[in-house]
Amino acid sequence: MNRSALNVYVFFSPLLSGATNLLGSVHKKTGTFLAVRKHLFEDLEKRLTSLPVQKKSAYRLWVHAASVGEFEQARPVIAALQAKHAGLALFVSFLSDSGYNARKDFPGAAAVFYLPVDTPANARKLVSLIRPDLLMLMRYDFWPNHLIEAKKAGARLLLVAAVLRQRSQYFRPILKNFYRSVFNLFDRIYTVSENDTRAFENSFGCKQAETVGDPRFDQVLQRSLQIDKVAHLKPLYKNRTVLIAGSVWDRDEAILLSAWRKLKKKPVLILVPHKVDHENMERLCHGLEEMSIAFEKVSAIENPFDPERQALVIDQTGYLAELYSLASIAYVGGGFGVNVHNTIEPAAYGVPVLFGPRHHNSPEAVDLVAAGGAMVITNEESLFATLKKLTENAHYRMLTGSAGAAFVMKRAGATERITADIENDYLSRTTLRT
Repeated sequence: MNRSALNVYVFFSPLLSGATNLLGSVHKKTGTFLAVRKHLFEDLEKRLTSLPVQKKSAYRLWVHAASVGEFEQARPVIAALQAKHAGLALFVSFLSDSGYNARKDFPGAAAVFYLPVDTPANARKLVSLIRPDLLMLMRYDFWPNHLIEAKKAGARLLLVAAVLRQRSQYFRPILKNFYRSVFNLFDRIYTVSENDTRAFENSFGCKQAETVGDPRFDQVLQRSLQIDKVAHLKPLYKNRTVLIAGSVWDRDEAILLSAWRKLKKKPVLILVPHKVDHENMERLCHGLEEMSIAFEKVSAIENPFDPERQALVIDQTGYLAELYSLASIAYVGGGFGVNVHNTIEPAAYGVPVLFGPRHHNSPEAVDLVAAGGAMVITNEESLFATLKKLTENAHYRMLTGSAGAAFVMKRAGATERITADIENDYLSRTTLRT
């Protein structure tokens, strides 16, 4: 295979690193990116030195994710492997601050660390330290020097939960040959959908691509069976049409509450703000009072509480995924901001899902709309019309929710197939070592 574009990147990457260092002195975000990596190798060496003896010779799985969302896709696979192979040594790297800070104490990990700047020297040093048997890269965030060095060291490379959108940068003429070389470094590419598999095969010559779905769907389905946290609320909402607004921001609230108030046949309302800090809760509660919407906070809920007269405001974390089990309709926030939040959690319960127009960075949201399980809201008027139809037409509501549930079920099962692949590698390598 012609790897000239990739070779050019490898050759010039130290220069790019130097430019990043210069930029870091004048650009705050770049400076932070470099600062958190300043003692990366020293800290990692200390962690490795303190590993138990059995872990030092164990099978080593390296998981890389851009941020916490991508890492969540890996968690079902990690859990399945650790349940069967307690001696496995897990290494987790992140590109982003948010991902690292959210999972830096991930249980069962031998080390969680920032991925260093992608130069050949950094990649060689990192790979020589962690000595991976297998590198599982989640969805995207391709750093060629690290992939090349891991492969040179004998690691098997898997790309998991892979997607290829036609408008993505990978298809741009100037980049296509480069990514063709990058993608073909992987031993297996596990895609989310058949369309993704065809795109890898037809556009990039990746015959090792295979459709298995998204491991996060397995996690969502498993979590949907756990509803203990909302058991005390279930009797209050039984036999009612329930609208749950999950992970909402102020822009979502403004559109949602105005549309909801106009409905003659109102569904009972549960509001779950994206942030539950004191300042945001005060803002939200003050806004509800100004609109004369009676409400109660879940932290202070007492009898008598009447869902027909009072909205329920969730002012504690950890409720949302289970709350969707009470829903008849779900509005997911973020679509009037940067990007919509998790849409597959409500879909797993067979609930119609509504969200704003900024959802194209979420492939599952795009595909959920195409499957008929979700609707995109553009303004207050479209939300009002959609809510009216869903509340007044139970059959339409059921059909839409069923389409969403079918979409989730079709994407499930990835964890088992990916885990089986890694287990085969695990058994072959550990057998040779004994």
